[in-house]
Amino acid sequence: MKIGVPKEIKTNENRVALVPAGAEALVAAGHTVVVETGAGDGSGFTDADYTAVGAQIAPDADATWAAAEMILKVKEPIEPEWKRIKKGQTLFTYFHFAADEKLTRAHLDSGATCIAYETVELPSRELPLLTPMSEVAGRMAVQEGAKYLEKLYGGRGVLLGGVPGVAPAKVVILGGGIVGINAAKMAAGLGAKVVLLDINLDRLRYLSDVMPANVQLIYSNHQNIREQISTADLVVGAVLIPGAKAPKLVKREDLKLMRPGAVIVDVAVDQGGCIETIKPTTHENPTYTIDGIIHYGVANMPGGVPRTSTLALTNATLPYVLQLANKGWRRALRENPALLKGLNVVDGRVTYAGVAEAFGLEAVDPAEALAEPALV
Repeated sequence: MKIGVPKEIKTNENRVALVPAGAEALVAAGHTVVVETGAGDGSGFTDADYTAVGAQIAPDADATWAAAEMILKVKEPIEPEWKRIKKGQTLFTYFHFAADEKLTRAHLDSGATCIAYETVELPSRELPLLTPMSEVAGRMAVQEGAKYLEKLYGGRGVLLGGVPGVAPAKVVILGGGIVGINAAKMAAGLGAKVVLLDINLDRLRYLSDVMPANVQLIYSNHQNIREQISTADLVVGAVLIPGAKAPKLVKREDLKLMRPGAVIVDVAVDQGGCIETIKPTTHENPTYTIDGIIHYGVANMPGGVPRTSTLALTNATLPYVLQLANKGWRRALRENPALLKGLNVVDGRVTYAGVAEAFGLEAVDPAEALAEPALV
């Protein structure tokens, strides 16, 4: 199979979808790997690193996309890339379709097969390709939140961990999944007072066994959320419903309860955000202020630490990439139920219920899509 790795063009996105070690494994398995020139530079991998393991270097994006039967990316193809997608081409990347109707319809129109990292799901309900980036984003949420609490950035001027004789900052985390638990670890490790809310009592019981003493666990409902954010210095949105839009847990009117200069970091922004007033921002312009509350909505947070993020992501994706390349997407998905969950769009039809529900579209059963000989 011919596999293309374009350079990411989203603002300040320095990750790359395949490291040289992954290219070497694919070439050894008999595949052709075409990497756009400079694609790995932001993560510290040169063109020479790729050619040394047998990959080919394409001069530009057009050549990379045109050569490939399967495209590997990190972030969803943005509008300038849509014209490059070929009917029948397989795309394997983060899509987050449910948060963007225009993106969804563009890929439906393309006739491509779209397999989303974020909805690949194991029988345990673990999301193996989302987990490494959720770990990075959860930890970064606290790192970035601590920075924007500084007065220089308009924050409350509070040190997250405090000092002897001065109380630490209060960090409120909405959601106890991978993002939430990593944010809690970071904030607690810095000495902050941490409150984590979740609606899953079994999850809260588990977290009570593994979290340090300065993490308080509270059942999530609107009343409890409002009470906790009213005294928060930093609020981290860490809610995820796989493949679907995030619920709005903090409303615009709730902001008036918060302290001026408090910071919100909504990691769920890729899925529409769990804060009503959040909107996607970039690493170049990461924050804006509403009602005196600083909002951080960078939609590709792990792109800020590309070396760490690229290695963590590709450690997780490569086994699935090899399955898709060795077997073709139809056979690979038939034989791997976890990978089948990643199928979101096939030949102009939606195959993931959360995406269909977001835009009032009809969902095709992915197993039916695989069974149709016309979908090659």
